[in-house]
Amino acid sequence: MHAEAKQHDFEPKIVAFVCTWCTYAGADLAGTSRMQYPANVRVLKFPCTGRIDPVFILRAFQKGADGVLVSGCHPGDCHYMAGNFHARRRFAAFRALLDFVGVDLHRLQFSWVSAAEGGKWVEVVTELTERVRAMGPMLEFKSLEHEEQWSAFQALADVPGVVNTPELKEAYDKI
Repeated sequence: MHAEAKQHDFEPKIVAFVCTWCTYAGADLAGTSRMQYPANVRVLKFPCTGRIDPVFILRAFQKGADGVLVSGCHPGDCHYMAGNFHARRRFAAFRALLDFVGVDLHRLQFSWVSAAEGGKWVEVVTELTERVRAMGPMLEFKSLEHEEQWSAFQALADVPGVVNTPELKEAYDKI
């Protein structure tokens, strides 16, 4: 029997960048074991956390993510020897950059989840979802997405047949 889902005013979008070998397998274990966790997470798997470019995280926030999770193998368990150590160093430096540009660091979590830790996956996802839900939607980077789309549209302004008027800009801003 399924537990009744609790209704909330705000349902955050969480993007999880995970390694194939450990965390993705742990998430799969949680699913096959029928463990319950919030359905707010969209999982993107990579061969290794060392392959996750920090720009992907910025892009996720820009595209509407309210929180981001990066998760991979425990230290010493990386299938590529040192990919998770590389990722850990990279994200330690990246956190400082995110803090500088004004991103609340509570929206980003880095964790280790092995293939045998389906329960830990559930805990990590549930905790992050609840934390981001309490913080509310992230609006800072969404305006950047809006400006980027408008800039791309204006690049087409010289193309015959493309209409570019102040009224169109006003209508676009209302979207």
